Amino acid sequence: MDRFLEESVSKHHRAAEEVLYYASWVVMIVSAILAFMYLNVMFYSFSISMLVMTLVFTGIAVYIFFFHDRLRTEYDYTFTNGSMDFAQVFNNRKYTARKRKSLGSLNVAKVDAFGKVASGSFHRHVSAPGVKQLRWFLNRDAELYYFAFSKDGKKSLIVFEPSKAMVDNIRHYLPFGAYQEN
Repeated sequence: MDRFLEESVSKHHRAAEEVLYYASWVVMIVSAILAFMYLNVMFYSFSISMLVMTLVFTGIAVYIFFFHDRLRTEYDYTFTNGSMDFAQVFNNRKYTARKRKSLGSLNVAKVDAFGKVASGSFHRHVSAPGVKQLRWFLNRDAELYYFAFSKDGKKSLIVFEPSKAMVDNIRHYLPFGAYQEN
């Protein structure tokens, strides 16, 4: 029987995120209008200060235009027959290549350890020297889990927030002794 499960994780408390998102639109539009006004004034009386102000407000508007979608970030976890795929989604656009960033795949059968972040085994793995930590979660108050694995001789640790159903599917494919309860 095939096991497939896909989950999207978003922030539980999104009010501040939404305020920042819409404020970024306002700042972007105001910056673009100010840049255009400085550009018009610069045509009549050129000065270095007008050029600098035009470039600053243009830069602010362009930067916000390209990066404001990152204020609405989600993570997708896809489990398919023992393989975990991780992706970061910006502004809830899952099927647009530009707005979806693949973070990687992991074969669950090849992990060294899997368990809750609140366990002592996590603290053993995270305190090991040279461990690269990958934090693919949004809610610190959620029940977080981790994968500890080695790739090309380098140890890595993925921290994420799966559901109970996802944890049950993962546990089915783990090697013997990889699930760490304590």
